[in-house]
Amino acid sequence: MVLHSQFQDFILFLYVHMAISDGTLHSSEEQVILNKMTKLFPNENDLKKKLQLAVTEYKSLDSVMIMDVIKESFKHFDKVTFAQKYKVYADMYDIVNADGKVEESEKYALTSLKEIIDMNSQMSQG
Repeated sequence: MVLHSQFQDFILFLYVHMAISDGTLHSSEEQVILNKMTKLFPNENDLKKKLQLAVTEYKSLDSVMIMDVIKESFKHFDKVTFAQKYKVYADMYDIVNADGKVEESEKYALTSLKEIIDMNSQMSQG
């Protein structure tokens, strides 16, 4: 299931996924995301509202569906380069480390995301 027509919106979804993977959106994680959103959405006037909408969208999904959404979305955005996808992965690392501690659930979410990125890069080369 692909929810986003723009890669930037999908990236925001991934940011939210990473931040909430430990069960809460920590204020320091929110700050890191808002900071990254200034580059993602340079023309957006209300980044905080856009983030809240993304959080609401994320929380409305059945948790079982989330990894399917991520996998399908990476397949959908197949024109995005591996370097761009890896930059997103690096951003996720920043978000996970924002609150000063990395929970097991966050490590798992990061590892899962890296596997999806690697899998899709192999598929696009093959």
